[in-house]
Amino acid sequence: MRKEPACKGSCNCYFCEMLMLQKNNLFLLCAAFALLFTSCDSLFNNEEEKEPLARVGDTYLYKEDIATLIPDDMSKQDSTLFVTNYINNWASKQLFLTKSKINLPEEKLAEFDRLVSDYRADLYTRAYIEALVLQAQDTAVTKSQLQQYYEQEKENFKLNEKLVQLRFVGMPAQFLDKDGVKAKIRSWKDEDKRYLDSIAVQFKKIHFNDSVWVSASRVIEEIPPLTPMNEASHLKKSQFFELQDSLGVYLGVINNILEVNDTAPFEYVEPDIRQLILNRRRLNYVKKLETEIIDEAIKKKEFEVYDKE
Repeated sequence: MRKEPACKGSCNCYFCEMLMLQKNNLFLLCAAFALLFTSCDSLFNNEEEKEPLARVGDTYLYKEDIATLIPDDMSKQDSTLFVTNYINNWASKQLFLTKSKINLPEEKLAEFDRLVSDYRADLYTRAYIEALVLQAQDTAVTKSQLQQYYEQEKENFKLNEKLVQLRFVGMPAQFLDKDGVKAKIRSWKDEDKRYLDSIAVQFKKIHFNDSVWVSASRVIEEIPPLTPMNEASHLKKSQFFELQDSLGVYLGVINNILEVNDTAPFEYVEPDIRQLILNRRRLNYVKKLETEIIDEAIKKKEFEVYDKE
């Protein structure tokens, strides 16, 4: 019987095609595994390893954790000292934290965990609410709104200290024309104001706007010879005063006075009223947000309260 010639692998017979197909599949499989391991190795190698500065147990302090805390203009010696102190403080906290977790009672640790969780939630929610408030809050307050609030709440604006309307100048003790300044600040005609304004650079202190209400404590700060002990005799309506110490002479006229428990003038409390109105708007907006977010969660079935019984 004649034998078929042995297959050399280059013919188109069925068996050769199957053999070549298996060889190709095996090659592709090996190549895929090689590529997978190469990619994984490259992935892990490309990840930048953090440079540790210190370790306490399984907790590490890395260089990048502290890098942003060092000012660019700090000297090398100061930065070295700063890093050393920071590491020591960090290590001390970590060691105490570890000891506390071991030695404190379980109920105390649970309580602290709840407090930390509550504080974390408060930080997030407060920041989110503040962002919403800043975005939506109307900060415009008209004069009429301010005056309306003042009239409605006038009984709540009682003074807890004396207010004064005055004009005064402080000058060196050796000032030559003291009598002339005294006459003009008492007369206070338009030409007197213009003259005193023209020589204002010669004065140590000036306050000519006698329509502005100023607290008596502020006046005492500005006029050293005036004290809580003698203010009653000098801070009187329509009173002229001349006070002197080793540093200078102070001449002034009291235009008006409001005593403790008098109703504060609108002009004096206007900034406070503006802030009160804005605070009230903020509180109302936050309450509206809280109602809306709960209502929305209920509609979406994201929030429900189970029957307690």
